[in-house]
Amino acid sequence: MNRPIILGIVGDSAAGKTTLTKGIAQILGVENVTTICTDDYHRYDRQQRAEIGITALHPDCNHLDIMQQHLSLLRMGQAILKPIYSHKTGCFEAPQYIKPAKFVIVEGLLGYSTRAARDCYDVKVYLAPPEPLRASWKIKRDTQKRGYTEEQVRQELAKRESDSDLYIRPQRQWSDIVVSFYPPSDDAEQTKDHLNVRLVLRPTIPHPDFTEVLAAGNGNLRSAIRLELDRDMGKPVDVLEVDGHATLEQVNRLEQIICSDMPYLKSVCDRESNPELGKISGTTGEVLQSYPLALTQLLITYHMLKATQMHQ
Repeated sequence: MNRPIILGIVGDSAAGKTTLTKGIAQILGVENVTTICTDDYHRYDRQQRAEIGITALHPDCNHLDIMQQHLSLLRMGQAILKPIYSHKTGCFEAPQYIKPAKFVIVEGLLGYSTRAARDCYDVKVYLAPPEPLRASWKIKRDTQKRGYTEEQVRQELAKRESDSDLYIRPQRQWSDIVVSFYPPSDDAEQTKDHLNVRLVLRPTIPHPDFTEVLAAGNGNLRSAIRLELDRDMGKPVDVLEVDGHATLEQVNRLEQIICSDMPYLKSVCDRESNPELGKISGTTGEVLQSYPLALTQLLITYHMLKATQMHQ
């Protein structure tokens, strides 16, 4: 039996993990994807955390040993009995029997916090939006979906800051791809409807050949898409940036580069057969098309399919 391919998506609370996860699952086919949220491995419920004075971001607040054991079992294609934590109630519910599908997406706060856990992933992604933007996303989500007031969310952000700095952000160093959606200007309060994306591509996995972006005669492409060498956490990386104002023509060219050596992806690049690619909810609830998000979803899917080829 071929083992499942495991993707990790790690980032702070409200960094966009679920949006990215849902999009990738739709591309691969939801019937082919098992999604795991590592928040389910919390050791304490919401009331207990408040009484103890510990945040959900602290390693001691999570059963990391059980999480890494379950990741190891999933990697071998075995089923797990997974705990369930409800963000709505802040309490635990009955555990679920989970059998891994062809692909497993593991999203959460502390997915790369131990060596044993890191060794279970085929592709590791870290989400790093600017902090003011993440705060605005968290306020919107927690007030609309989790019943908090804006003041309560701001207090929680302040309470969690030291743990974010100590335990969440350092996991960036273990990722293969760092994804940062950001506003076109320094105004982080701007509408999120046309965010740019900055993709840090580490040499830990083989990326598509994006050097064509730099080729002569591609001035039109470079007005919205840039490739450069940089350093991230002290190590050399490639950085691919895509502007929110990129045109469909520019985006199609980049998608063709990604899809060129992956026959299965050619059907994914066909927008008629995959209309959900890059879809997000706008600030007023309408459904919008984000080309930077579509390209990010496509690139991560590319790596999952590459990993499938390597392990057949």
